Amino acid sequence: MVIAGTMLEHTDLDEVWFVVSPHNPLKDRKSLLDDQARLEMVRLAIHDDYRMRACDIEFRLPRPSYTILTLTRLGEIYNDKQFSLIMGSDNLDTFDKWRNYQHILDQYHIYVYPRPNHTGEKFIGHPHVTMVEVPTMDISSTYIRNQIKDGYDVKHLLPPPVYTYLTEMHYYETGLSKPKS
Repeated sequence: MVIAGTMLEHTDLDEVWFVVSPHNPLKDRKSLLDDQARLEMVRLAIHDDYRMRACDIEFRLPRPSYTILTLTRLGEIYNDKQFSLIMGSDNLDTFDKWRNYQHILDQYHIYVYPRPNHTGEKFIGHPHVTMVEVPTMDISSTYIRNQIKDGYDVKHLLPPPVYTYLTEMHYYETGLSKPKS
């Protein structure tokens, strides 16, 4: 939320859409919660910020999800909008492994936030890549999931409604992607 808010304040972006992906080809599907649960957490985090939107478009696309297909489909449905990407410099470091990365780079603007120990130097300087200074935090969703699994309190790392939802559903407490019965 810090990154999304900073992007809205320090770039020309009008909105930030959080695209919930059923299956990122670079991640292990078994480590993910149910798609609807993750979408609900995004909705809870956004709450009533009219500049942010939870987007489930990838639920209706072939899997695994590839960004180029998502961007193409978004452009077809919302042809009055111009889409960009927001990514961390850690993802920019490996961007050349993405499907059709050169097409994405040529056709879309990419806003990059710094991540510790990642420079994104291969693509910094490209006219469609903008580094945006946001508070640097070495906190990721993986870190938060592991903290919960290990029994640590993560209340200070999440928006209160998301923390309440995760706690009530007992998500991640056992490292499983299903709530306890």
